[in-house]
Amino acid sequence: MTINKIAISTGGGDAPGLNAVIRAVTLSAHMRGWEVVGIKDGYNGLLFPEKYPGGGTTLLTRETVRGIAHLGGTILGTTNRGNPFDYQTKDADGNIVHQDISDRLLNGLQEQSIDALVAIGGDGSMAIAHQIAEMGVRVIGVPKTIDNDLDQTTATFGFDTAVAFATDCLGRLHSTAHAHDRVMVVEVMGRHAGWIALCAGVAGSADAILIPEIPFDIQKVVEKIKSRNASGREFSIVVVAEGALPIGGELQYLAHGDVKRLGGMGQMVTDQLRVLVPNEVRTVVLGHLLRGGTPTARDRLLSMRFGAAAVRAIAEGESNIMVALDPPTVRYVPLELCTQRTKTVPLDGDIIATARELGIALGD
Repeated sequence: MTINKIAISTGGGDAPGLNAVIRAVTLSAHMRGWEVVGIKDGYNGLLFPEKYPGGGTTLLTRETVRGIAHLGGTILGTTNRGNPFDYQTKDADGNIVHQDISDRLLNGLQEQSIDALVAIGGDGSMAIAHQIAEMGVRVIGVPKTIDNDLDQTTATFGFDTAVAFATDCLGRLHSTAHAHDRVMVVEVMGRHAGWIALCAGVAGSADAILIPEIPFDIQKVVEKIKSRNASGREFSIVVVAEGALPIGGELQYLAHGDVKRLGGMGQMVTDQLRVLVPNEVRTVVLGHLLRGGTPTARDRLLSMRFGAAAVRAIAEGESNIMVALDPPTVRYVPLELCTQRTKTVPLDGDIIATARELGIALGD
């Protein structure tokens, strides 16, 4: 199949490095003489082009991607509510209605003479990409998530930046916690995987780290704090993943309109500690701060490697695959394999062992 024109979509939550991928895909494609367009807001630009003045796609040229590699966010926009195979709307009574409008997407791709699609996103986006590929579209996935929970790749871009920022925040909190003899409970993103909490917590010298993979006993955290107090170090840093789970307890969710999102575990831990330790206890929720800002050099490089590899895969005739980091190279993995499980922190891994050997309490 001859390639003349490809499209790029960015779906799900934003992550540092998205613009670097867009730049790499665009420049690599232009090197081969291909035209490149970006789909606005995930797939919404093709699903509802009438909502976008000037159309739902934008032409990507060397000029339009110049100077964007260091920028956070995505110049194309994104959404986590645009699944064309399960598009949700409300009827007159306010009930959620589920629709399969994937035919609109297919028609949009055909009308614009798009020969291949580069889909950038996390597990949800990769699942959608696989379904699109099953419809006969040539699709290459690029793994993106700050959570680092996408299977089949050693790392996803956005993760390193999130960990670096969280680590910097922990360093800042150390000084103020020390000054006031406080316990600082820091909640970080990560959904059902503890990669951000664990890596930032170890790098940032946390005293306790609570992750989804290890159900925690709050008394273990109390013991750690009281031990530090008794030794004259009357302050502590506790890192809590948003998906952390107390033994015998439940996950914590925050309501955002009709949608529930993980969140609130940091406050729950704080409320429990306030009646169990003598220190003043404060909560800091890093939340979406972890998604923003300039990508680190590592994330920027990984993004560009992924973007170039995606175009290379199209040129080699590949489809229905995801580019994946397998040091020292980038390999191709069937999209179907990428979303079968969440890549969680291995309990027998070196980072967990390191945390224990540094004396960090993990709640068990």
